[in-house]
Amino acid sequence: MKTSFKIILLLFIAFFTLQSCEDMDDVAAPENLEVNDFIWKGLNLYYLWQADVPDLADNRFANQADLNAFLRGYPTPEALFDALRVSKSIDRFSWIVSDYRELEGMLQGTTKNDGVDFGLYRKSSNPEEIFGWVRYIIPNSDASTKAIKRGDIFYAVNGTQLTASNYQTLLLNSENYTLNLADYNNGQITPNGKSVTLTKTELSENPILVNNVIEASGHKIGYLMYNGFYPNYDSQLNDAFATLKSQGITDLVLDLRYNGGGSVQTATRLASMITGQFTDKIFSKQKWNAKINAYFESEDPEALNNIFTNNIQGTPINSLNLTKIYILTTKSTASASELVINGLKPYIDVVQIGDITTGKNVGSITIYDSPTFGKENRNPNHRYAMQPIVLKIVNANDFGDYFNGLTPTYSLKENLADLGVLGTSTEPLLSTAIGKITGTAKMVKTSKGKEFSYFEDSKSINGVQNQMYVDKVPAGLLKSLE
Repeated sequence: MKTSFKIILLLFIAFFTLQSCEDMDDVAAPENLEVNDFIWKGLNLYYLWQADVPDLADNRFANQADLNAFLRGYPTPEALFDALRVSKSIDRFSWIVSDYRELEGMLQGTTKNDGVDFGLYRKSSNPEEIFGWVRYIIPNSDASTKAIKRGDIFYAVNGTQLTASNYQTLLLNSENYTLNLADYNNGQITPNGKSVTLTKTELSENPILVNNVIEASGHKIGYLMYNGFYPNYDSQLNDAFATLKSQGITDLVLDLRYNGGGSVQTATRLASMITGQFTDKIFSKQKWNAKINAYFESEDPEALNNIFTNNIQGTPINSLNLTKIYILTTKSTASASELVINGLKPYIDVVQIGDITTGKNVGSITIYDSPTFGKENRNPNHRYAMQPIVLKIVNANDFGDYFNGLTPTYSLKENLADLGVLGTSTEPLLSTAIGKITGTAKMVKTSKGKEFSYFEDSKSINGVQNQMYVDKVPAGLLKSLE
């Protein structure tokens, strides 16, 4: 990623920088403003909505002294970062962290984690009342050794009732805590006196949770539950497709219901594994802010395209050459997951089953405080880093307007009264997909029960694991600058 920062920064300086910005580049900010200075200059260069934020305008400050005076008006880096964003109704996903080590780990699927992947629902019409439920347990985690499983409900932490105001403090700020459990009875969440104590450890989650084959009515249906686009596991993902391919599957159900996203490159590789017949064709297109996009469009428009591939760093991809795929979604399906759905639609039949998705059609990069905004020569005085939105992604047909989410072909929401076991033919969402594949069943309905409103989940609660990010500039651009 550091190469991309350096190259784009050099391009910007060469083609777009005003004299006032050059003056600021030549003068260092005082030490007490280093973080704020890095935030302003990074957002001025990369932020997708830079042109819409008056305080990020190229001619906003005549020199470094003027910029310093502005930066002193913000007591914390977080306050400045929030002030420089467009409205949160437009930019819902830009992020800043005080320790980039934590950020880097999260983007690769490594976190301080007890192993409980959970969803949060609103308990009633009262916007403050919420409760949690266990979606799945991460293998080899602390939770995997405790008496807690998919479908369990918790209403409090350490005896304190969960609310919309305190849930982040209760669930994020402690490495040890006790979940107070409840039962689901006829639409009511009732405390049952049980509890489970959990400990967070550094945990790397393999995003491939389930990979099996179900035989039904003459079909061999592959089922893959994939929970995060983590590049460190691309080889394992390719191996999972090799296993499906070796078993001669006729159909594939890709379960992205709890997948909050990740690497654009990984999404492109996954799409290439599903297909295989579209190598070198456009999977998706990137649209950056005007300053950066203008260079690409003038000098190397192909650099803006993400291309279907047939290998991962020289290793052949195990492609299935499918012309139709079934994808399971919920409100938690976001960013790179939505990219796979949208990117495949111009090429194959995509049957989406479940709930409408999050609606994240924009991507980010990690920006550090360094001369090139990359990892090399980072400022040793702090560990702040930003993950701002820098681009919008559309498919080969230029469609990318799904801010309000992607609507399923067949609507079916998860219901606490009938969650089922993931990967089995009786689990409601998978059962519905099997019925559509075989033509042997109509829409499978969940058991009657109260429908709760989605509030948050364990991946989106910290903001970082709900990202879609670009980690390098296409090779064609690198060659053009040699």
